[in-house]
Amino acid sequence: MELEMEWDGNPSIILDVKTRVGIGLPIQVKNIGFTGVFRLIFKPLVDEFPCFGAVCYSLMEKKNMDFTLKVVGGELSAIPGISDAIEDTIRNAIEDSITWPVRKIIPILPGDYSDLELKPVGTLEVKLVQGKGLTNKDIIGKSDPYAVLFIRPLPDKMKTSKIISNQLNPIWNEHFEFIVEDASTQHLTVRVFDDEGLQPSEFIGCAQIALKDLEPGKVKDLWLKLVKDLVVQRDTKDRGQVHLELLYCPFGTESAFRNPFNPDFQLTELEKILKTGIDQTEAADIAKSGVQKKRNVILRGVLSVTVISAENLPSVDIMGKSDPYVVLIMKKSEQKSKTRVLINTLNPVWNQTFDFVVEDGLHDLLILEVWDHDTFGKDKMGECIMTLTRVILEGEFTDTFTIDGTKSGKLHLYLKWTAQPILRDSE
Repeated sequence: MELEMEWDGNPSIILDVKTRVGIGLPIQVKNIGFTGVFRLIFKPLVDEFPCFGAVCYSLMEKKNMDFTLKVVGGELSAIPGISDAIEDTIRNAIEDSITWPVRKIIPILPGDYSDLELKPVGTLEVKLVQGKGLTNKDIIGKSDPYAVLFIRPLPDKMKTSKIISNQLNPIWNEHFEFIVEDASTQHLTVRVFDDEGLQPSEFIGCAQIALKDLEPGKVKDLWLKLVKDLVVQRDTKDRGQVHLELLYCPFGTESAFRNPFNPDFQLTELEKILKTGIDQTEAADIAKSGVQKKRNVILRGVLSVTVISAENLPSVDIMGKSDPYVVLIMKKSEQKSKTRVLINTLNPVWNQTFDFVVEDGLHDLLILEVWDHDTFGKDKMGECIMTLTRVILEGEFTDTFTIDGTKSGKLHLYLKWTAQPILRDSE
């Protein structure tokens, strides 16, 4: 049963807020107003009155929430930035504690209702690849962007990327793992900020993707447009984009597909026993529970890249053509190769293959820069930046990629991966 409910009250709630400088602030919360849609679940159904054993309630949709903050004996506005920080913390804590899939259980009849509790159903592997065209928040220089990612907005469940200084097109290339509890209703949220050192960070924009849009076991590579507000989407300002690579892995489906971030994704049960040094009984328990010592996995091998062709390249030369070539770069190892220069064409065909020895395939990037060659210099047309996750999973593939920086340029590639997994215990 779903009910729209409205509540207004004037309770007096005192929060004891500790600051980084060690000062305690008694903050009063009052004048609370709330409107939302709640879901009530009556289960399990039983023969005795009232015919159900327990009631679960959860917030399905928050329409409005207002409250007033005040420092006991003072004004909250006298402390710069603290009002917004406390307000965000309260909203996140309230919403996460009662928003679906979180549910509160009220026993009606005696019994064990642990099966109604929120439980993990899988993992979400997230690679934050890069940002593009981010808003510049600095008067001098450029923004220093970093990203905060989460499924549930609790401090211990949120992940923060590194800060990229003075850059509006940052390349983060960072991997994060999240626990999923309800893939049908949960979302991954990304918030991008400009670091201001000792001052509060400035908000650049946010983006969100529903986990129900992900196909289990299949890597999804996508660009998300940043907006000011995920609820009220009236913002027409261009705030930039973020490039993500997502892989949702439900528990208990390891045999159906491979998760390259799982160190045992290519190992048989016998190999697992030999590598972990445990007996067969313990190995069986691990296989049933899925609980195992967390490890870092290093995938080392050879990446073969065939630059087949390009199409619709921009005309850079005065005569309306270009002399294109491609520079291939492995970001971590800084290995470089380049194709031959093709004269006077916007649709070049190279068909050249390059091999790279890769030491850490899951955490490296392949960057392909398309250049125009001139006698007195060179002009960069655009680039493609990609992870190696897809080629590691599929072994080989041929595909067409958009060249960022061009209006309609495309790059046709064939990639092949030959790898040997090496396990390394995490500290």
